[in-house]
Amino acid sequence: MDGNDCLSELPPSAKLVYKVLQYDGPLTQKQLVEETMLSARTVRYALERLQDCGSVEEGIYFADARQSLYELSCATPSEDDQEEGDASDDDGQTHEADAV
Repeated sequence: MDGNDCLSELPPSAKLVYKVLQYDGPLTQKQLVEETMLSARTVRYALERLQDCGSVEEGIYFADARQSLYELSCATPSEDDQEEGDASDDDGQTHEADAV
């Protein structure tokens, strides 16, 4: 089973945690609780499921070694598309919205 199949079978809370990590980057469990407005227990369960799936990696949070930092284990296609789009916007070309 690949990563996309695994993600599709996860509960909605795990999908929300995944999306928050995708948009906001590496976060601690406490930060995820604040961003998702889910309970700490729900976020912890979602992170466990995402780690089992191989979608999220746990790292060291150097600002406070008592906490872990969670980040996506690999870039998803939508992230790559966003990065390509961002690069084209920074090339100095004038866009219609900029010209107005």
